[in-house]
Amino acid sequence: MLARLLRTPGGTSKPYVRLYQPYLFLLPGFAIYLVFVLIPIASTARYSFHEWTGFSDPEYIGFGNYRTLIQDQEFWNALGHNAFFIVFYTFLPILLGLFLTSLMTRSKLPGMVIFRTGLFIPQVMSPIVVGIIWRWLFGFDGPINEVLRAVGLESAVRPWLGDFTYARYAVGVVGTWVEYGLAMVLFIAGMQSIDEDLYDAATAFGANAWQQFRYVTLPGLRQQILVAFIVTFIAGLRVFDLVFVLTRGGGPGKETTVVSLLIYQEAFQYRRAGYGAAMAVVLTVIIVSVSALVLYFQSREENEEQAS
Repeated sequence: MLARLLRTPGGTSKPYVRLYQPYLFLLPGFAIYLVFVLIPIASTARYSFHEWTGFSDPEYIGFGNYRTLIQDQEFWNALGHNAFFIVFYTFLPILLGLFLTSLMTRSKLPGMVIFRTGLFIPQVMSPIVVGIIWRWLFGFDGPINEVLRAVGLESAVRPWLGDFTYARYAVGVVGTWVEYGLAMVLFIAGMQSIDEDLYDAATAFGANAWQQFRYVTLPGLRQQILVAFIVTFIAGLRVFDLVFVLTRGGGPGKETTVVSLLIYQEAFQYRRAGYGAAMAVVLTVIIVSVSALVLYFQSREENEEQAS
């Protein structure tokens, strides 16, 4: 059947593919992407130049929303909170993922599949469920404070998610717990492509475990680390659901308010959908710019290595 479809119009059996045929296979996926991603992005960009409540007729105001945004201290504070969470969403999960990968791939321990599955579970859990669980754990009468009381650390007991000093750290810990599983799985998959002979040679030259990790594992996982960085970086800038559930909307005060939460509040609570669209556009530009910059430097480094 396939051979018949690929025959030339003259009836010969020489297979061929018309130039447009590969695009036919891409068309269904592109149509879905167009409807649910590209068109909403374009609409958001268009509404960012309008004063719009979400229900009224849009009124064109040019760059008015962006001028307001530049002077909006609340937006910059929220963006600063996102930058704070990137440490917990990006750098700590990558470090933890590398550590766990080194333990589970270089050491032959029984039941390793169970450990890998258990460590990856937070990544596949619903963020709402994760938020509810950790709100209970961080509660004033929750298990964490109960353990502190049991070991005699009464002075350390506090309402973690309601404390102006520690609320952001508590939310960040949850973010690390969610994201490290993805980094770990990427690194474990990458370890399978590293030639075992490299480790044997390093061992023969007297390299210890740290030196093997530094000079063999890290260079071999460079691509996976790049992917993990970009994915977790985007997650840190887009975080919404965990903050919304854990702190009931950015509390205490505005200590955990992030840009995505601010967009939600502006668009749906304050009826300033045009202004919220401007915030969304700025956030998208930041995400795309940083991701493109990382990919550019990575590509340039690879080209330099190939040239040398």
